[in-house]
Amino acid sequence: MRPSVVLRPYLLLAKPRIVCANLVAACGGFFLAGGGGAGLFLVAMAGIALVVASGCVCNNCIDRDIDREMARTRERPLPAGAVSPAAAWVYGALLGLAGGLVLWLGTNALCLGIVAAGFVVYVGVYSLLLKRRHSLLATLLGSLAGAAPPVAAYCAARGRFDGGAALLLAIFSLWQIPHAHAIALYRRDEYAAAGVPVVSLTRGAPATRRLLVGHIAAFVLVAPLLTVGGYAGYAYFTAATVAGLAWLALALAGPSSPDAARAWAGKLVFASIGVIFLLSVLMACDAA
Repeated sequence: MRPSVVLRPYLLLAKPRIVCANLVAACGGFFLAGGGGAGLFLVAMAGIALVVASGCVCNNCIDRDIDREMARTRERPLPAGAVSPAAAWVYGALLGLAGGLVLWLGTNALCLGIVAAGFVVYVGVYSLLLKRRHSLLATLLGSLAGAAPPVAAYCAARGRFDGGAALLLAIFSLWQIPHAHAIALYRRDEYAAAGVPVVSLTRGAPATRRLLVGHIAAFVLVAPLLTVGGYAGYAYFTAATVAGLAWLALALAGPSSPDAARAWAGKLVFASIGVIFLLSVLMACDAA
């Protein structure tokens, strides 16, 4: 077999799109902190990418029974039988160890600690303990793992956890929560087939809409504070305000009919991706 055929399932196990999305956010955090040279940037991005990829592989291992029940995931390498669970666990462990070693040798203890904490929360707390038991708590704590890459990159460049790092943690956590709820509402039938107790199933679409609106409103209030605190410029402030309000308007316009909720949730998912991509780019380009 050609090497590309053999290696492709292992590439897919690492969820490259999620890794790339996390690197965009990490770039925003790194340059928001003022940067630290090309060498530090490359080392930080490589280490963060490897640990995020490791977390994705481990998540695939844990969720392989769920993935068999969902239409969009049943062709992933583990449920499809392209990779054995034992090989996947070894692969994930090697990625994580390599990423940790890169960060340990090339960044600082704070950066490594934040990335490691994000990994533990995502794999241990979210995937293993809470995802199948507590819908709200899983989303809340899982959001901290989603915020780890930009915060870690910021601390790699600045060397300390300060107000800018705290704001990044709040911004990315507040973004992650409504993004996750929107995905769960959009994929509600698939989560029901897999028996995953997401909020849209346990509490219904109206309660999910209220959670979405509340967290997006909090995001709109917090995101511009990077400029107020002197960490970002006015281009970022304008984009954070306008994009956040547009996202909130879309959330407020949610339909009362359950039949129309899925299409609306899909629009919210794509809107949330656009918002965080725009803000991550402007964090990097318009740091104060």
